[in-house]
Amino acid sequence: MLLESRGLVVSYGSDRVVDDVSLGVDTGEVVSLIGPNGSGKSTVLKALNGRLSPGAGSVLIDGEDSTTWPSRRRAQTIGMLNQVNAAPPDMTVRELVGYGRHPHRRWYERATADDADAVDWAIAHTELEKFADRPVTQLSGGEAQRAWLAMVLAQRPRVLLLDEPTTYLDIAHQHEVLEVVTALNRSLGIAVLMVLHDLGQAAAFSDRIVTLSSGRVVADGSPTEVLTPDLIRAVYGMNAEVTADPATGRPRIHLLRHRQDAAVPSPEEKTL
Repeated sequence: MLLESRGLVVSYGSDRVVDDVSLGVDTGEVVSLIGPNGSGKSTVLKALNGRLSPGAGSVLIDGEDSTTWPSRRRAQTIGMLNQVNAAPPDMTVRELVGYGRHPHRRWYERATADDADAVDWAIAHTELEKFADRPVTQLSGGEAQRAWLAMVLAQRPRVLLLDEPTTYLDIAHQHEVLEVVTALNRSLGIAVLMVLHDLGQAAAFSDRIVTLSSGRVVADGSPTEVLTPDLIRAVYGMNAEVTADPATGRPRIHLLRHRQDAAVPSPEEKTL
């Protein structure tokens, strides 16, 4: 396994939010981390990336405990995209992507030809060439998210950690970003571990799904194995119909209303 946690425990004060979590992602694999709000998903990503120190357990990269690694060494292997990002008003896409090269040089060193090549490579792989000299703030939501993804990609990481990469995007831009992520995974072999809330997207874009509930792993397997009516009911408190997509065989999920009798009345019913 390229990146994995073993018995991970993370607490905020006396509140244990991640409890004995063991999971991983391997080269060429896309894994989605799902679960309700407060289940510890983002905290797990931060611990895997070294932004949070675990109270117990270990984080392994290629089987080596990385919890004592310098942040610079870890950033050369793992790239992380946060939920919310903001760039200065006048910063261009190329300048933003250039920040992804910082782990590969010391603060006093100037950018090299290799850095420039890596920036061009990241921009090309996220299909942003025509926006390279445009301010990030002038891009659409999907384009801006691809610019931030390109910055992470410029690190040349072996693992991408994505914390709700589709947050605040409309449906079209959500799929645009996820298509780019999976294309990077397939073409470059980059391991991807991403937090998603949309179960349909997790089913469509994942090789494997890990489900968290109350800080613990309750399921780990293929989309078909994990996304069952029983698990959705147990974890989310929702009833669901799950069928197989006729084109892909992947689960197709239809969440059911808690109370069918609570439907909005028709205009005719309102006049009665």
